[in-house]
Parts: sequence; C-alpha cells; structure tokens
Amino acid sequence: MTNTNALILEAALFAAAEPLPADKLSQLFPEENRPSLGEIRALIAELQIFYQERSLELVEVASGYRFQVKKDYAESMGRLEERKPARYSRSFLETLALIAYRQPVTRGEIEDVRGVTVNPNVIKTLLEREWIKIAGYRDVPGKPALFATTKTFLDYFNLKSIAELPPLSELVDFETLEKQLGLQLPTSVVSSENEETALAEVTA
Repeated sequence: MTNTNALILEAALFAAAEPLPADKLSQLFPEENRPSLGEIRALIAELQIFYQERSLELVEVASGYRFQVKKDYAESMGRLEERKPARYSRSFLETLALIAYRQPVTRGEIEDVRGVTVNPNVIKTLLEREWIKIAGYRDVPGKPALFATTKTFLDYFNLKSIAELPPLSELVDFETLEKQLGLQLPTSVVSSENEETALAEVTA
C-alpha cells in the first residue's frame, strides 16, 4: 500500500482514541487538495482490503471508523488484562435489552415487562456509561422519562444503526442475551482507562 492519502488516513485512525467519521478525516488534508467524502470512503475501503489478512480490522460504527483487534485474537489480548472482564447482572442485561429493542421506553414500562422493580443503580450506570440517554418524556401524568440508546451504545457493540441488532422474536429469554449481543467490547488499538468501569457490580 503506497497511496499517501491512504497512509495518512491509516495513521490518523491508529492514533485516534475514538471512531472518526469521513468528514472529520477529510480535515487531515489541505483544502486545495482535499479528497471528496466519496474518495475518503474509497480509500478506507482500500485499507479494509489491505487489513483482511491481518490481525486488525478497520470497521465502521455509528460514530465513524476505527481499528480494532479481530475477534479471533481478542481472547489472546484478554490475557494481558490484569483485571477480569466485567460481568453483567441479569437485571442489567434485561434493562439494557428492553431499552434497545423497545425504545423509547419508560422505567415503568420496563418494570411492567420484567415484573420487578428496576434497580435505580442500573439506570444510573447505563446513563453514566452513556449507553442510554433521556430522549424525551411520556405525555402522561408524572411525565416519566423516555430512555433510548446512544451512539456510544452502537459503537460499543460494533453497530452502525439500531437496525443491526440481532432479531429477538420475543424479549423473554435473557439467558443467551449476553451471547446474542456479543457483550464484550472489541479490543481497540488504543485502549481507554475508563474502559474498566465496574459494571460487574451492578446487581438486580
């Protein structure tokens, strides 16, 4: 790969701590010689082909493009981690899934489906994690908050849009939810210290 523009994109994506969209990547080039967004995407496609036979992959998520370790090598990378991977409580998974699949949804509506009260710490952690946001308020007495997922949620689960969520015929069997959603952050080239948030401590 000798295309200078492609190499510039590669360097920027390696150095970035978060996904970069095509319009942001275009700012790497002087205005008089700036590639179009179509040309930027074509260069990214070249990079994706170049990395097909390597341990890294260049993927597109909701917020843009990023490099990450391929799933085949994620387990090996995990052996370098000093801390154990976060484990998610059933309550956490059920609440997240209901918001993802039924958004926008209120806390009361989540509780109606689950049949139990939602631990406030679950909602608090999801908001702090920026996986969910308050998208509005239901026009009923009390004006309860409506929760929906965010771009951060999509980025975490390697999704470009909510339409890419795996289909669930009925949202009642949560035993395999962790596997279905692939609840493990793809190993990024650049890791974040904040990635070690203790979500495992969220309980039902």
